[in-house]
Amino acid sequence: MTDQLGTLLRRLRIQSGLTQEQLSERSEVSVRTIRRLETNKSTDHRLGTIERLAAALEVGPEDHQRLMATLANPPESDPGPGERVPSPVPVPASAPVRDALTDAAQELAREVRRRWRREEEQRQVHDPFPLPVRWEQALAPLTDLPQNFQLLEPGAALPPVQLSGELRDVTEIYRRIRSGRLVVLGRAGSGKSILAIRFLLEFPKTPSLPQRAPVIFSVGSWDPTTTALRDWLIGLLLRDHPHLARRVPTGATLAAALVDADLILPVLDGFDEIAVGLRQSALGELNKTSLPLVLTSRRAEYEEAVTQAEAPLVLAAGIQIADLAHHDLAAYLPRTARPAANRDGAAETAWEGVLEKLRTRETAASLNLARVLTTPLMVALARTMYNGAPDRHPKELLKSTRFSTEIEIEQHLLAGFVPTVYQNQVPERIDSGRRHRRRTWDPQRAELWLGYLADHMARLDNDQQDLAWWQIGDTLRRSTRILIVVLVSALCVTVAESLANLLTNRIGQSRIGLTPMGLSQTVLDGPLIGMIGGLGFGAIYAVMIVFGGGTFKPAHVRLRLPRAHDRIARRPLRTFSTRFVTMMLGGIVIGAGYALALALERSLYDGLPLMNGEVIKGSLINVLVLGVMFGLALGPVFGLMAVLEAPLDDTAAATPAGLLSANRAIVSRQLLILVPMITLVITFGGRLVVDALNPFLGPLTWSMPTALVIGGVSGIGGGFGYVLCFTAWGRWLVLSRLWLPLTGRLPWDTAAFLDDAYQRGVLRQTGAVYQFRHIRLQHHLGHAFRRQSPNYKAATFTTPGTAAADPTAHETPLVPPSQRH
Repeated sequence: MTDQLGTLLRRLRIQSGLTQEQLSERSEVSVRTIRRLETNKSTDHRLGTIERLAAALEVGPEDHQRLMATLANPPESDPGPGERVPSPVPVPASAPVRDALTDAAQELAREVRRRWRREEEQRQVHDPFPLPVRWEQALAPLTDLPQNFQLLEPGAALPPVQLSGELRDVTEIYRRIRSGRLVVLGRAGSGKSILAIRFLLEFPKTPSLPQRAPVIFSVGSWDPTTTALRDWLIGLLLRDHPHLARRVPTGATLAAALVDADLILPVLDGFDEIAVGLRQSALGELNKTSLPLVLTSRRAEYEEAVTQAEAPLVLAAGIQIADLAHHDLAAYLPRTARPAANRDGAAETAWEGVLEKLRTRETAASLNLARVLTTPLMVALARTMYNGAPDRHPKELLKSTRFSTEIEIEQHLLAGFVPTVYQNQVPERIDSGRRHRRRTWDPQRAELWLGYLADHMARLDNDQQDLAWWQIGDTLRRSTRILIVVLVSALCVTVAESLANLLTNRIGQSRIGLTPMGLSQTVLDGPLIGMIGGLGFGAIYAVMIVFGGGTFKPAHVRLRLPRAHDRIARRPLRTFSTRFVTMMLGGIVIGAGYALALALERSLYDGLPLMNGEVIKGSLINVLVLGVMFGLALGPVFGLMAVLEAPLDDTAAATPAGLLSANRAIVSRQLLILVPMITLVITFGGRLVVDALNPFLGPLTWSMPTALVIGGVSGIGGGFGYVLCFTAWGRWLVLSRLWLPLTGRLPWDTAAFLDDAYQRGVLRQTGAVYQFRHIRLQHHLGHAFRRQSPNYKAATFTTPGTAAADPTAHETPLVPPSQRH
């Protein structure tokens, strides 16, 4: 490409009297893209983009032809009068699709930046100013050769590469690496995550970088032995950005299209948090691709994986974060505390004397404290603990009789963080025009609840970091969850059956043709049918736990009628078939159970022996008929629900609270559809089943009053049982809002508690899930919770520390209670 396109486009825009912003509004092409085109910084012009700009500028045929000619082999100067304008080279049909993907990537990048900018503010990174994060080039064994990550041809001279820098230089350093692959190493709490956030926020300010959308992924949840990198990236994009579930013309989701088009720049944060036995496999999977990426890790864990794999991350440069120096602390800590007058009347903060001791390092205690305060994590904990509690003074950290080692100081800071933040009030905030009142929580209870959640995460596979609201119920044993499903679904069916019986008795035999039940039968019939229904729901749930894990993910869809321009290929056919088969089998089980319940009821109230030949024959016929009837009813109904689902249009990133609210709305709409549909399908579809089977099994009866009762009970009881037991929001309501608070393991308003913990800085948001502020805090709280348990058993995970952690080690012991405060 020459400068022809930029010059011509700028001249046409000026002739039209439009600014770049006005042209952007008319053409729906971003201002950034227009600016890059006009300044000739774009090296990948798209036909679709040029066509939209030409239409917005309302150019004439000649100027339009000149614009199109810039996409071919352009001449060295504008064609003169009478000169032939070369015909443009044909552009592949996929060019407009690629252009649409580029726009989608840029929109995703903007939303990701908005999210992480809020997260950076929430973490008080700039209060009063960011702690300095400096680095130097990593040791040679941990990086690829400079010739490789600079993509040099064989024999080419290697220009000097300077990779040392500080936080504001992160994108400039990345720009110097031609392969686009960078490894960031550092100690626990050294600021690797903050660097990743700053990289994401500064990325668009460097025009020379490729137009990819940088997205931070917490790589600790990746299991490379079961999930390919591509599929894992797509899954997290769909979880955190529901609108990316939209389908592109190829049939793939927008998330998959962006990944496949190389428009996503993964920032893989926390390689060291991958399970010990999986890191070598993870590094091997990353080495199978040359995908540009940024990877952060503690050095010891990364070095171990490199040693086992006998190779570092291919084509990757590496930097290592340095410790904070004393002058960094001297400039930072005094500005975070409220000054007070000293004996001479001069203003002085509580940190002045402590910092002087750290400078001189006269005692072993001051030396230990100086070593502890070399990471931003420990500095932040110390700042919170001593600036937020007026009855505490940081000079206690210099007491050698209380803290004889670095570990004891670190454990003291970790132990005091949660009580400190819960002693302070969180300011009232206004979000989306709504005023959120301040919540108060007992510090001891809050620490207990957080410890329970931390312990739950440690017990999950890979010592999970993601705290997802739809997985909190998994803290319960499988047997407990199955029992709860049986009880809840039995209650739903019992209430529906009892209401139907009461209504039947109220209306009377003369009106609907049903014989009213006696009082004892009315009272016992509901629980009997409910118990059978609950056992059926429990059996289905047990099968799903065994074969599918029993975790129900939140829906990222909305319900709407199909549109005329929708393509059948875009429909979730796989989801339709899966739900159809699953619910048909479930319907057969429930229908068969209902038939057995009718047989038991006849035996109890009519005195018919169960082993009677006629009773057995009639029961088997009912099992077959009702099983087929319920199976053919539930399969199509739930399959149709898949047809009505469409991806969310909202381009905003998902948050835990927003996703929870959206799923509550989705489940409510599902219930409004399921109850009448199940009722009608069983009522009228049952007639078709009876008529079809009557020649083979007859005579069979299916009166309309009976059909309405059975259909109504199935619709109400089955609909409520499904949404409460087989949806993410229903399980959240039953387990996390009722059962766990009832047993004292969580507060009654769990959602408000989690949001409050986020506001206090104990938790952080990563897309649609929460995470603890740091994995060391998570491990500490989990260990403290287990120590309070009578059947204490330590969890096995690697404890991040200042030195290399033993992969087989148990968690670091908790400091004695006397040293916690």
